[in-house]
Amino acid sequence: MRRSPLTLAALATAALPQLDVVAARSPHHEGGDFAVASILDSAGARWVVRCPTTPAAGAAMEGEVALLESLAGAAADGRLPFAVPAPAGFARLLEGGRAMVYPELVGDPLEPEALTPGPHLGANLGRALAALHELPVSLVEAAGLAVYEAEEVRRRRLAEVDAASRTGAVPRALLERWEHALENVALWRFRATLVHGDLAPEHVLVVDDRVAAIVDWSESHVGDPADDLAWLMTAAPEDATEAILEAYSLARTVRGDVHLAARAALGGELAVARWLLHGVRRGDEAVVAEARAMLAELAEVVAGEPPIGPERPRIQAGDSGMAQPPEPEPTPAEELSERPV
Repeated sequence: MRRSPLTLAALATAALPQLDVVAARSPHHEGGDFAVASILDSAGARWVVRCPTTPAAGAAMEGEVALLESLAGAAADGRLPFAVPAPAGFARLLEGGRAMVYPELVGDPLEPEALTPGPHLGANLGRALAALHELPVSLVEAAGLAVYEAEEVRRRRLAEVDAASRTGAVPRALLERWEHALENVALWRFRATLVHGDLAPEHVLVVDDRVAAIVDWSESHVGDPADDLAWLMTAAPEDATEAILEAYSLARTVRGDVHLAARAALGGELAVARWLLHGVRRGDEAVVAEARAMLAELAEVVAGEPPIGPERPRIQAGDSGMAQPPEPEPTPAEELSERPV
């Protein structure tokens, strides 16, 4: 169910009866599974009201609320260098579930194309993501959110590619490229971490060349840390992504994930396939057409590029995917992920 900013403002006052709303507007972005509005009260304070539009989104938000409490504790004791939403109240919805209200966090949405190499925002972003991935996975487990180990992540990606293939909209060259990476055992040896799961420019708020806050945690889970870097591999300049990866790897205490950048690159490409599947599931022909155009453009862009990841033996029938063949010599880009402190 879609709701207008005025309806969301009414939910905000139901959640916080003392709130005297004087203005309400839609934010600069809309979450696909959430209706969101920015609220201004008579004291000049700004609030965000976030309301799930589907039962699945409502369930996801309940897990998000549980996780946010733990993340706020990590921010308070210095383990996280950025702020997260702090729920101040809730309003029950007639159809079930509830809307959440929290103080609006300070910052402007990140502009990936403006990222530069050097000790600036890119490096700060890398360290911020590393701090997130250093948190114990027990925080996600306690919140009742999903946990996916490395092999399960790989199989889920294979299922996504299979589903996209069945639409007939994905160029054969892209399918072969993705299948090569997904059948490559070496790429999928990593330690699963807490991940945000839906990082995008509008979810990362910046102030003065630093990450000030990260919002919208409903897709959080334990999984591949590369997922939180994938959006940057497609949106940020190449020299900036190298700086981000270097800062990230230096801030991690766990070493040896030499294929982090390769999996992030794959994740950035698969995001287009997910957009296609989203359009198919919703029956939205405009989204499907847009995704088809994006896939055709992507196929042209990567046509002359080498395969994702090293040339490795592929998984044979009956192989669980957990074999341990000798590691190849890492490339300079891969060395960023295991550079000593």
